[in-house]
Amino acid sequence: MTRTARGFTLVELLVVVAMLGILMAIAAPAFLRARQAGNESSAISSLRTISSAQYMYGATCASGYFAPSLTALGTPPPGGAPFIGPDLGSAAVVSKSGYTVTIGSSSGPDAVSPASCNGVAAGASLSGYFATATASPGTGTRSYGVNGMGSIYYQEQTVPLAMTDTTAPAGARPIPQ
Repeated sequence: MTRTARGFTLVELLVVVAMLGILMAIAAPAFLRARQAGNESSAISSLRTISSAQYMYGATCASGYFAPSLTALGTPPPGGAPFIGPDLGSAAVVSKSGYTVTIGSSSGPDAVSPASCNGVAAGASLSGYFATATASPGTGTRSYGVNGMGSIYYQEQTVPLAMTDTTAPAGARPIPQ
């Protein structure tokens, strides 16, 4: 009696499983780095959007003053469009692509600022601003910030940059434009 072998032996299956494990061990870190790079690009893009929106808001709606919050930028003037999209303008603090995005001011609201065309009360707008994008654990290795000067800064850390309205944060580097 002769017997024909069909299928794979246990050794062959173990070799295939070991090869797949090695390939996954090589590919997983590269995938995570690519995902972090995408998150960091999204954070930079969000800060560029906020910077542009702040200048548009000041020029068209607030007599040269800046919006005090992301929600103010997300509120459209009568008959117009919002200055930023709902992905950034839906709350005062927004989580987007693994980053927490906020707006602040080191000088605070300007008491002489007029009411804006989209409902921000008189005395609530800012004469200077900064915005930060801070990575959530495991989603990025850099923190970013932009201020009224328009440059975006970054630092290798996962805590918010110590931004001011007009100066570069200590130890941070500007992103080339």
